[in-house]
Amino acid sequence: MTSAPGSPATTQIATTPGIVPSSAATPTTAPASVPASIRAPAASGSDYTTAVISAAFFAALLTGVINTLLARRSTRLEERARVRSTLAEAFQAYTAYKEFPYAIRRRRADRPAEERIRLSEALREVQGRLSYYQAWTQAESPETGEAYNELVAQVRRIAGAAMQNAWKSPPLDNDQGMNIGPDLVDLGALKPAEQAFIEAATLHVAALNSPWTSLMFRLR
Repeated sequence: MTSAPGSPATTQIATTPGIVPSSAATPTTAPASVPASIRAPAASGSDYTTAVISAAFFAALLTGVINTLLARRSTRLEERARVRSTLAEAFQAYTAYKEFPYAIRRRRADRPAEERIRLSEALREVQGRLSYYQAWTQAESPETGEAYNELVAQVRRIAGAAMQNAWKSPPLDNDQGMNIGPDLVDLGALKPAEQAFIEAATLHVAALNSPWTSLMFRLR
């Protein structure tokens, strides 16, 4: 027999101790909520794009810095090679002038007029080179320029006197006269000036290895 809702039988079941209704036997529990502080943030597309752009920008910046440093180093090496080559040419011009006392004494005896013109023109060309390198060394480095100017002054004084004596001597007409000893041409007094210029040039070239020194020379 089925009891109608609200009948005494139904009331008795609901109120009888020890008897639990089926709905109360399996209660439904709501899931506990996770605190926001420990909840893992969801990765968005904009955050990923920003990270990629930042990495690419850093890589490009690093590459640019490395390329700039390599370019500056290459420039310093090229500058050093250029200066070293020009200083060597300046010393070569000095050496050419120093050789004229020997060249004059070895002039040909059968063509005196032609030899005078030949040697005079060659000397004029070397004189012009000496003047050029005097100006260049002074502009490149005051210390190096001072040493080179002193070298040129000494060679003009000492070798110049030797040239005058060579012109007064008769031209060669035999092979034996090609051997010219220090009793005829003595240029040993030029050694201190040579050494001073070489030391000044060496210090100047070595200083070009420093980026700050190289920049200072370019801005001066």
